[in-house]
Amino acid sequence: MKKYIAEAIGTFWLVFGGAGSAVLAAGWPELGIGFLGVALAFGLTVLTMAYAIGHISGCHLNPAVSVGLFVGGRFPAKDLVPYIISQVIGGIAGAGLLYLIASGKAGFVAGGFASNGYADLSPGKYSLVACFAAEVALTAVFLIIILGSTDKQAPAGLAPVAIGLGLTLIHLISIPVTNCSVNPARSLGTATFAGGAYLSQVWLFWVAPILGAIIGAVLYGFIRPADARR
Repeated sequence: MKKYIAEAIGTFWLVFGGAGSAVLAAGWPELGIGFLGVALAFGLTVLTMAYAIGHISGCHLNPAVSVGLFVGGRFPAKDLVPYIISQVIGGIAGAGLLYLIASGKAGFVAGGFASNGYADLSPGKYSLVACFAAEVALTAVFLIIILGSTDKQAPAGLAPVAIGLGLTLIHLISIPVTNCSVNPARSLGTATFAGGAYLSQVWLFWVAPILGAIIGAVLYGFIRPADARR
């Protein structure tokens, strides 16, 4: 139970910190952090939680990551559903607190609420196919980064840095395309409060990241040296 609670806390922090930077700080007059700052914020949430709860739950914070680690033989099947439930609860809780704070400002309009979308809801108006391809490819690479940096043959202690910076880079690439998901729990969390069309499009941000995670796990298993030990 402690590791499930840790996953909920970690995913709460990822959504509250990452989406919070977009909703509360990205467009602030003169001092707005912009999408570069938002990308860094998402990376920092993972980096900080990896050191905080990595030794407790593994710090997945993402249903796609849990599925990918399962496919890669790094995670037991019995924990898969409880982890995903914990991550979804944490993501919705993080978005809920963010909504409570953001709505306390006069004239607040939820709008997209840092949600993900395709076509008309894509920041750059990218098509469904383009957004699907981006989410699959980027999640696949994210899983390769995770599996590779946490391998027993990788430099010890540096995995959180590689994973956090990897997620930052992924956001720098895909914020204009989908507003960057690669994480179903993050997408569902913010879409729950954006509602409407954003909630109707959240299916893509479950299907594409999970498919990408599976592809990434399979690819890493193929390129990994046969004599390596987990």
